[in-house]
Amino acid sequence: MVEDRRQNARLEDVAAAAGVSLATASKALHNKPRISEETRQRVLEAARQLNYVPNKLAQSLARGTSGLIGLVTSDLQGRFSTPILIGAENELRAQSISVLLANARGDAAMERTHVEKLLDLKVDGLLIVQRETNPRPSLGNDWGVPLVYAYGPSTDPNDCSVTCDNVEAGRTAVNHLISCGRHRIAIIGGDETYTAATDRTKGALEALAEFGLEPAGPIRYGRWDENWGRAATRLLLDQGVDFDAVVCQSDQLARGCIDALKQQGMKIPDDVAVIGHDNWDVLTKSSRPALTSIDNETELIGRRAAHYLMDAINGRPHHGVDYVPCRLVQRESTLPLD
Repeated sequence: MVEDRRQNARLEDVAAAAGVSLATASKALHNKPRISEETRQRVLEAARQLNYVPNKLAQSLARGTSGLIGLVTSDLQGRFSTPILIGAENELRAQSISVLLANARGDAAMERTHVEKLLDLKVDGLLIVQRETNPRPSLGNDWGVPLVYAYGPSTDPNDCSVTCDNVEAGRTAVNHLISCGRHRIAIIGGDETYTAATDRTKGALEALAEFGLEPAGPIRYGRWDENWGRAATRLLLDQGVDFDAVVCQSDQLARGCIDALKQQGMKIPDDVAVIGHDNWDVLTKSSRPALTSIDNETELIGRRAAHYLMDAINGRPHHGVDYVPCRLVQRESTLPLD
């Protein structure tokens, strides 16, 4: 009988054990003001002894919330969106919030349809996740619940968005190579229609300028794949560009670059240091040598976006774009010169 009581303890049981009213017990358990510390501790001790577990459904109903968050992604297969989803879910699960997931497949009309359906299910807020960092049109603010945008920021400064700092990532790549003793640094760009490419170039050029340097050879843009990495590297070699390091704006570009350098009998990093971007394990760790790369911190982006959404639901909205710093992961492809 004692065990049954411990497993099914109610707030009324906690209040009775602590000798306080229901209202006081609730305030103590939710860390509300206007009760003494002695009373708070007495209630917490009673709850601990009774093994009291709050009824989340009852709490949600009392607050007028459902305890559900809608998450609309544009790409469930993407290597960027998946860790964002994991980060968001981890943050929300810690607050006993459940996530309802929908995939819009990059279709704007389908995205709005999913938003409407999720609202019919009484979600408390919405996370809108993109598969790239290009700014995207706002969905507006007339949905009745807060929205937070992750990875692809909203163009409306009144919205709350979280993305990675690609400009700083470009600076980080160049500063790292210079710290390794390299000063003739070439840059191989990705698709110029992506702000990730132009932002990374902007940061790289700013960092070079701070040291009175210019990029080695012309900056060329192309597809985010190994073929373009190889082709762009061959162009540098064929044109006789003198370089001792290459900033590649994706890991795929870097793998292609390394292939082309090896075909010319060059050693990495002895002759040329190479750095990538995305920190995609399947490429960085299988590369020979292992590839230094810059991590977009996508899981952190997901956690932070979910945190901001919960703040908004609780009456503390955030506005503008929060740029999460990227993280350098050094491996053998950029070891310092002896």
